[in-house]
Amino acid sequence: MGWAKYLEDIVSRHNGTSMAQAQLQREIDRRHPRDAAKMTINQLAQRKQKMTSLKKFAVSAPRPLPVIVLADASGSMGENGKIEALNASLKSMVATFAKESRLRAEIQVGLITFGGKAQMHLPLVAAHSVTGLTELLADGVTPMGAAFDLARQLLEDKDRIPSRAYRPVLILLSDGQPTDDWEAPFKALRESERAQKATRIAMAIGPDADEAMLRDFANDKEAPIFKAHNARDIHRFFRAVTMSVTTRSASQNPDVVDTFVVPPPDDDGLDLDFQ
Repeated sequence: MGWAKYLEDIVSRHNGTSMAQAQLQREIDRRHPRDAAKMTINQLAQRKQKMTSLKKFAVSAPRPLPVIVLADASGSMGENGKIEALNASLKSMVATFAKESRLRAEIQVGLITFGGKAQMHLPLVAAHSVTGLTELLADGVTPMGAAFDLARQLLEDKDRIPSRAYRPVLILLSDGQPTDDWEAPFKALRESERAQKATRIAMAIGPDADEAMLRDFANDKEAPIFKAHNARDIHRFFRAVTMSVTTRSASQNPDVVDTFVVPPPDDDGLDLDFQ
């Protein structure tokens, strides 16, 4: 019996019932298994083609550009308007970062404070997601070594700072001397692989800051540390940091870092120097 005659016989015996349709399908699958395979392959090919088309239009996620601030919040920072200037400067910096384009780089901000104890005041997050920055309160001693440990742990955490991230920016500012065992944590931070690749900037606030330690922290030989003599200088420093980071985030290669320069002060307004 020929193939066509065989199919006709099935139809005539079952008269178009579901049983006939099922038997026909089984017979087709048995005699022509490649047809079913071809359908599956074709479907997979079509799906792959659609995925390829989608990838062409997909926008790659911006790479993180971490900015980590280590800020002195000890009791002495409560004098002469230092903590107020620091709070205002940090808020302004984060607000500016939040407005930046995220086409190529996403600026992320983390804030470690050391005043009485070292703590992560603001976990490393995208600047545009910061809805409010809790103000720093000046209190206690200066456990800078513990802050160095926190900074190193954050830098080495590849879940928080993935390998695709741009070179981090580390900013250290203080108006005094460390009050804990800071030498070993400081050495461990400076010698960590990621800290060596990071841009490290330091500001000495007032005449009592440990300038030698701050100078060792910074790795920009052209501008080792910035000395803030009054509250206005703190604002100037953070405006320069903001300009440096935003310029990087908008550049073709955000890993390229120019020399950090703080512009000269304006002539308007008089601030008393920190005593």
